[in-house]
Amino acid sequence: MAIVDQKVKETYSLKKTKKAELKKWYELLVLGRMLDERAPNYLKQALGWSYHAPYAGHDGIQLAIGQTFDKKTDHMFPYYRDMLTALSAGVNATEIILNGLSKDADLASGGRHMSNHFAKPEWNIHNVSSCTGNHTLHAAGVARGMKRFEHKGVAISSQGESSVSEGYVYEAINGATNEKLPVIFVFQDNGYGISVPKKDQTANEFVANNFTGFLNLRIIHCDGKDVFDSMNAMTEAKKHVLEKGEPVIVHAHCVRIGNHSNSDKHEWYRDEKEIADALAQDPLPKFKKDLLDSKSFTKKELEKIEAECKAELMIAHKAGVKAPHPTADSIWDYVLPPAYEASKYPEGTHSEDGEPIKFITALNETLKAEFRHNSKTFIWGQDMANKEKGGIFNVSKGMQQEFGIDRVFNGPIAEDYILGTANGMTRFDKDIRVVVEGAEFADYFWPAMEQFVETTHDYWRSNGAFSPNITIRLASGGYIGGGLYHSQNIEGCLTTFPGVRVVVPAFADDAAGLLRTCMRSQGPTMFLEPKALYNSKDAMTVVPDDYEVPFGKARVRAEGSDVTIITYGNTVHHSLQVAQKLKEEGIEVEVIDLRSLIPLDTDSIVTSVSKTHRVLVAHEDKVFGGFGGEIVAQINELCFEQLDAPVKRVGSTFTPVGFNRILEKETLPNADKVEAALRELLAY
Repeated sequence: MAIVDQKVKETYSLKKTKKAELKKWYELLVLGRMLDERAPNYLKQALGWSYHAPYAGHDGIQLAIGQTFDKKTDHMFPYYRDMLTALSAGVNATEIILNGLSKDADLASGGRHMSNHFAKPEWNIHNVSSCTGNHTLHAAGVARGMKRFEHKGVAISSQGESSVSEGYVYEAINGATNEKLPVIFVFQDNGYGISVPKKDQTANEFVANNFTGFLNLRIIHCDGKDVFDSMNAMTEAKKHVLEKGEPVIVHAHCVRIGNHSNSDKHEWYRDEKEIADALAQDPLPKFKKDLLDSKSFTKKELEKIEAECKAELMIAHKAGVKAPHPTADSIWDYVLPPAYEASKYPEGTHSEDGEPIKFITALNETLKAEFRHNSKTFIWGQDMANKEKGGIFNVSKGMQQEFGIDRVFNGPIAEDYILGTANGMTRFDKDIRVVVEGAEFADYFWPAMEQFVETTHDYWRSNGAFSPNITIRLASGGYIGGGLYHSQNIEGCLTTFPGVRVVVPAFADDAAGLLRTCMRSQGPTMFLEPKALYNSKDAMTVVPDDYEVPFGKARVRAEGSDVTIITYGNTVHHSLQVAQKLKEEGIEVEVIDLRSLIPLDTDSIVTSVSKTHRVLVAHEDKVFGGFGGEIVAQINELCFEQLDAPVKRVGSTFTPVGFNRILEKETLPNADKVEAALRELLAY
């Protein structure tokens, strides 16, 4: 059972705290409140700050989080209400205003991300998403990095109490307690999720109590309005994490004095008495009164501090307003992180000297080779490593035995956690490379989609400050009699997101070469493995030990002059069968294996279309809404005048893939369907 503390050791109080520290705290509280109250004026003046979530009523806990944070050792993940947290941690007033006004010099994102999302990457104060609470997974991931590399520090994740209802928060806390990770989860409880009272969120009065059954967890309750109680709670939490090496939840009881944000009107759901009661609990005047009543400061001393804060605010205001906006063309900066330059085999081809190996063997051997190449490489997922088992298809067989459980390990059946902690762990060290089985089958990847979307825009959203260096492996496609959740293709849904590479090898050499390039590159890559090819003789090739394939480089699998098939994955083999059959009839079919969908080799497409003037696009996924539609659009835009016939497509029917083999065969494309479409195209 979790340890639950309503009170902790009193390290801080009015009597125990030195005057210099009290002065610093009062400066932060006053300056923070001035910024908080001034923010809406910028919107009224049409200068910016179109999203602002006031923190007033959270003063104690936010001051304490920032004061507890050590920029040299810790990582912090603040949420959108954490203005004072950021200020207390060292982000200055000018930097706060630059963020609010979405200026080019904004440290968090250069104006790319929503205002009120504060960050300072050089201090490991992280740019987090607007998907509230999802950064708990990133905090757990970076804490895993700290633990693996024996780094003495903590990860701090902060959020409102209502966002704890999100499933990924439970996944993060479950994983952190199971792995005993050095992370502090702070819940700032102000009683509302926008307009939804917390009684509509959970049965417990305090959401932290939902986790009392978790082992390896301490839960500390504190008054988030009170500076000293909050400082004591955060100090004790950090001490516990560092000494015990296990996570802590700090549940801070706050009050929301104003609206949820500048787009909200709390008068619509709070009566006058409730609003007045909230205002009466304002922490700032109470702290000021305590300083005066205790004679720690005179009224004149506090007025001097307030005047200095106002002067600092005005300097920051002028700097923020004068700062330039980002330029329009900067939208193209930092979309994709730098790829590894696959210079040994720039065309992605090689000699055929040697013995062919299986697709699955190529993956296994390349994974092992890359783990030897970079000692900061990790792999995890479901069924990843348990005795002789190495992944659901044994792709990772033997890896845990060679590289150990610290680098090759099982994840829980929690796809969000698998991918979200990969994002977090790569934040600890830019040289870390993570490979995950995003799900046991591509069809099960959907719970991780929110985390996938995060990885695609992390680099752009952070203005190039951070890229999640992750290879996401998914066993995809049919032809195995798997039916629903074991036979679908999902690349059509993935390729709509900028900021991720998507590759689909069809042969053992490309599986090895693309995997090596993925694992050495920055940024996320979706590595889709047609599982029907794992042990297929058709997919066997010679694979050089150092083979690498560049992204965005298609391969001509068969030369031809009469018609082009543009394809990838399983349908490459169907296309080659048909090309060989038609060659015996004197028809020359050119087969282009894309290998890489994002980035797409449009040059090779245009070259082939300009030569044959007739095109068939073949892929396993559904024709309607499939990636082939994008290929056709590219052809129409780039070489419409070269066409002698409309571009045809072959793929799956617009139905799920059924379990019965008769249903599967009717749904999926095959060589016969490719041949029929090709003959129809040739006869046009």
